[in-house]
Amino acid sequence: MKRFLTTVAAVGLLASTASAQNADLPDNLAKLGAFKTTGVTEFTVVDQGGDYAEAIKKNLERVKLPEGFKIALYAVVPDARHMAVGPQGIVTFVGTRKSEVWAVTDRNKDRVADEVKNFAPSLPKAIPNGPCFTKDGFLIIAEQNRVLLYPAAEFFYESPDVVAVPIVPQGKLIPVEEESYNHTARVCKMGPDGKVYISLGQPFNVSPPEKLDLYKETGIGGIIRMNLDGSDREVYTYGVRNSVGHDFHPVTGELWFTDNQVDGMGDDIPPGEINRQTAAGQHFGHPWYGGGSVRTTEYTGQEVPVEVVMPAVETIAHAADLGMTFYTGNQFPAKYKNAIFSAQHGSWNRTTPSGAEVIVTYVAEDGTATAETFATGWIDENGEYLGRPVDVAQLRDGSILVSDDLAGAIYRISYGE
Repeated sequence: MKRFLTTVAAVGLLASTASAQNADLPDNLAKLGAFKTTGVTEFTVVDQGGDYAEAIKKNLERVKLPEGFKIALYAVVPDARHMAVGPQGIVTFVGTRKSEVWAVTDRNKDRVADEVKNFAPSLPKAIPNGPCFTKDGFLIIAEQNRVLLYPAAEFFYESPDVVAVPIVPQGKLIPVEEESYNHTARVCKMGPDGKVYISLGQPFNVSPPEKLDLYKETGIGGIIRMNLDGSDREVYTYGVRNSVGHDFHPVTGELWFTDNQVDGMGDDIPPGEINRQTAAGQHFGHPWYGGGSVRTTEYTGQEVPVEVVMPAVETIAHAADLGMTFYTGNQFPAKYKNAIFSAQHGSWNRTTPSGAEVIVTYVAEDGTATAETFATGWIDENGEYLGRPVDVAQLRDGSILVSDDLAGAIYRISYGE
């Protein structure tokens, strides 16, 4: 009860802070921030059975895992992208690159979802790819050009009206003129400093010179951080092409992130990246490097004007490393403790497809890391994708969830059950 009252008090504070902005907000957002109803009453509910679910289960029979592990269909979730498991363990929120966020509930705790419905249907959303939670249960959703805070989302998600207030108002996350259809799927994560970290992919294959100053200033092609009221915004990470996954080491608190590297340089270069950041303001090479130590054609021969941090792990070229999480559960064998589980979405223009896997990266005490395949089998013998993993999240029981936006599904991987 104390936690609930604290949450409600915070909502009131944030709503009053946002009231001056409400004249410029869509009507429904203004109403929700003022605790008013919008008149929306209908949800979209996703069928969890039938032939579609059975076909997904059939495809999962092809997936190979280490001994003792198994994979099963957890939920049918259209366009499933990044996930945030509620601190109460009640509901998992799933973003998309379209207009919906899905609320996934396992009511009887049999480790299979019973209900999937859209979250906050009264509020229009634009590429709400990136949900994340604060430790005290505030849901944050990073959209293409807006960041909203949903206090007490786990308590109120059963209603079509859910209190929402802006952390970053519409059009203020990046300059409106920089909005693009490319690399605009944001992700967020709460840091150990209590700030929210948001990645801002740059929209080009390689950033052109005339954009570099603007992108450095705004954090496009990097990771920004700010307080939950949007204050003290700063660029934390530079030189990133398009990171769609980051997390903080459970022991050291260091930021680790994936990065998608430059296309069009050949099947086998440049490598993908898993990066380790040890201090604010570090630079990870783009646009002078296309991935790892491979220089981009556009900047070949030019002096690199910054000190570059090279990746902790180089992954197979064009596998499209996306969402990641550090494993802190107790269900898996001890060697996986504090390892990174990350999703490879799969190549889109490689002659022979690569990726479509879940990999695990083991991090040593000195920060060095090694990666290996953990789950594979979503590319068939004809080179056809049967699924494209996007993100990995951990349930309270220590099992992990893997989202797949091609199949429109979430899988659960468990050990010893």
